[in-house]
Amino acid sequence: MSENKDESVKPKKKERVIVKPVAPSAVSSAYLVLRGTIAGILGCPIGGSDDCMSSLMQPSFIRDKYPSGKFSINLGKKQGPGELLIPDEEDQRNQLLDLIESTANRIVADNIKIDVYKYDREAAIDKFGTAMLDQSLLKLPKKPKDEDKILNISVIDGVIVGVAPGPVVSSTGSIGKISLERDQCRFTAGKKSRKCDITIKFRVDETPADAQNSIVGEANDDGIKAAIDTLLGSSIRLEEGKQFKAKLDEAERLANEAIEAAKALEISAKEEAAKQDEEMVVNAFEVKGKIDYNKLVDNFGSKLIDPELLARIERLTVGRGTVPYLHRFLRRDIFFSHRDMNKICDCLEQNKPFYLYTGRGPSSGAMHLGHLVPFLFTKWLQQAFQCPLVIQMTDDEKFLFKGEYSEETGDNLDYFAQLTIENAKDIIACGFIPEKTFLFSDLQYVGKMYPTIVRIWKAVTNNTVNGIFGFDGSSNIGKIAFPAIQAAPSFPSSFPEVLGTAKNAENRNMACLIPCAIDQDPYFRMTRDVAHKLVPKTHPLGGKPALIHSKFFPPLQGAEGKMSSSDENSAIFLTDTNEMIEKKIKEYAYSGGQETKKLQEELGADLNVDVSYQWLRFFLEDDDELKKIGDSYSSGSGEFWSTSKVKARLVEVLKEIVGEHQKKRAEVTEEVVFKWMQERSIV
Repeated sequence: MSENKDESVKPKKKERVIVKPVAPSAVSSAYLVLRGTIAGILGCPIGGSDDCMSSLMQPSFIRDKYPSGKFSINLGKKQGPGELLIPDEEDQRNQLLDLIESTANRIVADNIKIDVYKYDREAAIDKFGTAMLDQSLLKLPKKPKDEDKILNISVIDGVIVGVAPGPVVSSTGSIGKISLERDQCRFTAGKKSRKCDITIKFRVDETPADAQNSIVGEANDDGIKAAIDTLLGSSIRLEEGKQFKAKLDEAERLANEAIEAAKALEISAKEEAAKQDEEMVVNAFEVKGKIDYNKLVDNFGSKLIDPELLARIERLTVGRGTVPYLHRFLRRDIFFSHRDMNKICDCLEQNKPFYLYTGRGPSSGAMHLGHLVPFLFTKWLQQAFQCPLVIQMTDDEKFLFKGEYSEETGDNLDYFAQLTIENAKDIIACGFIPEKTFLFSDLQYVGKMYPTIVRIWKAVTNNTVNGIFGFDGSSNIGKIAFPAIQAAPSFPSSFPEVLGTAKNAENRNMACLIPCAIDQDPYFRMTRDVAHKLVPKTHPLGGKPALIHSKFFPPLQGAEGKMSSSDENSAIFLTDTNEMIEKKIKEYAYSGGQETKKLQEELGADLNVDVSYQWLRFFLEDDDELKKIGDSYSSGSGEFWSTSKVKARLVEVLKEIVGEHQKKRAEVTEEVVFKWMQERSIV
């Protein structure tokens, strides 16, 4: 028989003992510096209330195998005047983390003395309040030990007064570099949040072997009281914080101005449309005014693509089975003008070789949809004609026209060279035939083109270049020389290995077709004037490159003119998220619809000025659906009677195109780019 037990007597629970590991001096000191840095940048007290108090630092150095720590600061409710809110935008939050890290390391570099004073806990709180404590120190344990009743108060002049979780070094200069571990730093906050807090995970370089810990001195009531009083104010007190707040205030001001400008643009749409009737200007560097494409063709001396030529192109492409149908850019008169396209058709019929040449001037890391237009069409041409393609990246041009120089950092030529790599990833993602495509940087390949460039320089006078491009005595000599570099790829002699002209004499007669926007035509008018001097007499076009011109892809703010990379709200970039695409179309796409539902139903929309409809002409493949949308919108009846309906359909189309492009671009590494840029035969 087992003994009966008195179940009313429960065994006593063992008291939980929490062991607080002592932080290394480098971590403990860095913790103090970071607390003071955050408070000084954001303009909040160092502590002293539940609204602004640091949590206990987590001893992550135990598991991380390097000096590290993690803590949070409750920043209280939404701050008032003179204080800095945690920004809402992710990039601004990343900038804030950068600022916290750089400011903390500036304090380290300033080598500020760290004084430590020993105080009776109750006496210290009675004299100075709880400003120097973190949340773990607000209350004593139920069974306090003697060391719990003593506070070692650290003072870094102008930065922080606090109780560190371990010993501290004698000066900030002995801490070592502080680095934030971004993947574990986070914010809970923003203008729409009632409360704000920030969590910081950091690591510290090992402190120098000869670094000394700070000596604990006797009480210094006046010194600590004065230090605390200067740090309890709710205002930004570090210069870095003031500068950052000014930057955010300016960004907010500009954003508000942009909103107001957009509203004003909507209100004065009729007036703006009238202003765009100003004199048309189209050249290699500027596009403005209301574009009259028929007048432009007359001025430039090119020819419109007529129905007969279009039918011939269709017969030589779709009819040969290389593509299923004419590209929508041809069907919809987007590529509308040409020079000697009929002679390219002759080459096709006579089985004479020719190649495509297009290019990109890398001026920004992110390309927009307007940049994509010529590459989408060139991809179709390559597939339709099954011909070689060379793609010139004019990083030299962008430096010559937009490069900068400073005494401190030198010039930024390398910046444009790196943009070439980034833009090349977008171009490769378009889907060209790898074995028939050579993509090259002028900075890297110009040596092979140099004999051709020299011949062009010899053939073209300075007066001719100045007359075409508007250069004068103030232009740098690189600008004046550059047109020959853009002209050179239109001659097969520029590609001795790539097009086989070094070994095969017949390839020196290869014709060249250049798809481009019509503002690039001046470069090739110059080229065509001297082309006969650079090729054999048997060349099918007398050396002249053939061209096929596109109309301009309109900016969001108006269907006339040309999109610009410098205005983020005029374009959809290939890096934009679905949310950004939807927001830009809804807020900025200029509407050709009427102001009221009644007027829209009576008059319908003006499709010629409506940006959403014009963009659908570029990117919606289905001709029947496009006609349905146009008929419905222009009449103010049917499924797509309103601007919001048309914008919603455009958003769907753009999300699909940009999303698919981003997936393909993600597969293009720098190694892939270098393979496409490797000099090799593509014929």
